[in-house]
Amino acid sequence: MTQIPAPPSQEAADAAHATDWAAFLRKVAPFDSMHPAALTAAAQASAVGIHRAGDLIIDAFATVPTDVFVVVSGDVDLWYDPDRIHRGPDDRFGAGEVFGFSAILTGRTDGPKVIAHNRSTVLRIPAAQAMPAFATDSGARFLARHVAHMHRLTAAPPTYSTVDDLVVTEPLIVTPDRPAAEVAQEMTRRNRPCALVDSTGGYGLITDALLREAVIAEGRPATTPVGDLMVYPAPTTALGRSAAEALIDLLDSPTEFVIVTDPGGRARGVVAARDFVVSPTTTGVSTHEQIRRAVDLDDLIHRSTSVPGMLAGVLEGGLAASRVIAVYSAIVDTIVRRAIALVFERHPDLSADWFTWISLGSNGRREAVPSSDVDAAVAFDNTVPRTDIARCRLAFAEVDRVLQQCGLSVDGHGAVAEREAFSRTNREWRATARQWISAPAENHGVIMTSLLVDGRPIHGDPGLPEVNRVFTELRRHPGTMRLLLEESLSRRARLRSVRAVLTGRGDRFDVKNRALLPVINIARWAALSTGSTELHTPQRLRAAAGSRFLPTEQAHRLIEVFETLQDLRLRYQLELLDEERAPTNILERDRLSAIDRGIVAECVREIAAVQRRMDSVASYTPTSEWGTASERG
Repeated sequence: MTQIPAPPSQEAADAAHATDWAAFLRKVAPFDSMHPAALTAAAQASAVGIHRAGDLIIDAFATVPTDVFVVVSGDVDLWYDPDRIHRGPDDRFGAGEVFGFSAILTGRTDGPKVIAHNRSTVLRIPAAQAMPAFATDSGARFLARHVAHMHRLTAAPPTYSTVDDLVVTEPLIVTPDRPAAEVAQEMTRRNRPCALVDSTGGYGLITDALLREAVIAEGRPATTPVGDLMVYPAPTTALGRSAAEALIDLLDSPTEFVIVTDPGGRARGVVAARDFVVSPTTTGVSTHEQIRRAVDLDDLIHRSTSVPGMLAGVLEGGLAASRVIAVYSAIVDTIVRRAIALVFERHPDLSADWFTWISLGSNGRREAVPSSDVDAAVAFDNTVPRTDIARCRLAFAEVDRVLQQCGLSVDGHGAVAEREAFSRTNREWRATARQWISAPAENHGVIMTSLLVDGRPIHGDPGLPEVNRVFTELRRHPGTMRLLLEESLSRRARLRSVRAVLTGRGDRFDVKNRALLPVINIARWAALSTGSTELHTPQRLRAAAGSRFLPTEQAHRLIEVFETLQDLRLRYQLELLDEERAPTNILERDRLSAIDRGIVAECVREIAAVQRRMDSVASYTPTSEWGTASERG
């Protein structure tokens, strides 16, 4: 394993007070990418141990250590198998090597045992201060190298590839009527960061943060039943699911924990974001945790700009492009949420509780790629004064500027919360949406409806946006549905336009406008026609499969086409970013292989065939039958 130089001299190492431990740790992975304030705190909390040859430093087969250790000088011997303790060491670490973290991360007594080989100086960092280092990009790479190193040394290293490997302890389960104070005491006594509330129809979640906010910040009685405070329903994942898939569920939820259930739906454990950093299948995705905990805007911007590189690593690690895109969309949500929180902290006279932030467009559908704009709308509580709404819009403009600094694309002339057209009270949204439905040809009704039906609340009260409920009435307005269909089919799938041929630009293909948007529009309209509330394009197509407009076979072909094009689009954009070029939806023929060019051509032909059929069906099928099942099923 990689070693780094020790501090300048043995005397300096022995004299702990004379050594700048923060400077030392800046050269040691994974501490090298910690936020400076966190690194300073870790250095100040650390202690130095000087060991003679043969001294026991830790035995993590006996107890889980409470510190992470860094070798400052000398050498230490490590044993990874308790059955081989009587034999020679499995490994030897020198200056700059780190140990003790694996048992802390897993919470298990799975080693190693470490004995000083010669006179050695070792820095001990308390786990609470050291653990944030393992949730950084450097931490993810460090853990990946550690897993590979262990694989070379041991016959059966832990893989941590499924969520089962990450479950450490039995969950604390309580009833909804238990008082908050009792639950807090039980969590402390059993050393649990959260408790599960066994409620009708599923589990709720109570965390330390929720209890502090309710009892201390809000002043609610300690006797308040936890059923009144819990997050419900809590995010869950099933035993046997891959760690990568479970992590995506976590990133997409507002909590820090995911409940692991057995096939019968019974809770078997709880996993948190920190538990995933030991899994090589999620290497790099822990960037999300750093973004969520960004201490200020500079920290948020710094963490966010590393996201594209993380995407490339996850994709190369074998995660499907569709799941990588879902990860990216979840991280964009987190960047937006943190930007809102940090900006509004700078405006204490404004409250982020006054509104719900609704993600629109590709991110609303969880289909964002590096070139995607961050489109948004805001629904204010009806009680917020007009003057405060105006001041909030100025703060929204600050949020947008922060997002741009984070490397995200924000079109100031598009769907952004600082514009009055996209930030209204809940009552105003409801009235405007009904106008769009009844008179879609006026005030860009069709376009706004298509935009808002992709909306997904990511901050604030998810039940506030009345606009989403209004759109469930669309099927009662056949004229509006017909105009929406015409708009959905107006963007035709084609490889080259006549203009492109005449101007000699036929070697460039706009994969978004010429292929992906036609599929997205078909899926959106088909979902509306069948009454589906799905947002994700493949899920919309599955929900509408078998309808008169979208036979099952064609729906499945469009799903395959969409995912194929998204895969090609993502890889293409990541290549551009690797070359320090701006991501774009314009594919250059010379950059595509002959196979990829053939795939694009076939995808476009498939989309065009579906569009022609929908045109034909619309001309002879009554509007009332559009959402009904196809005669062929």
